[in-house]
Amino acid sequence: MPKGYWVSAYRTISDPEKLAAYNELAGPAVRAGGGRVLVRGGRIDAYDAGIAERTVLIEFDSFEQAVAAHESAAYQEALAVLSDGVERDFRIVEGVD
Repeated sequence: MPKGYWVSAYRTISDPEKLAAYNELAGPAVRAGGGRVLVRGGRIDAYDAGIAERTVLIEFDSFEQAVAAHESAAYQEALAVLSDGVERDFRIVEGVD
């Protein structure tokens, strides 16, 4: 079964305090949903239309697990706290077998 991944590329961070509050809630929600953080910030070289800004990659055992973690009440609470504090490109993608 292919793994599932959350991929977040932050275009702008307009409210670092909201991002910090989101991180406090999102971390436990992700772990409870079975997610493992593979990339969080760090060094970036951006190419083509990429933006050298914060990038996060989280792995789940399946695509369905990744979707369920995103839809969980705990993660939805984290998103409510984040609100308009960032502009990001967030997607859930299925890995390759």
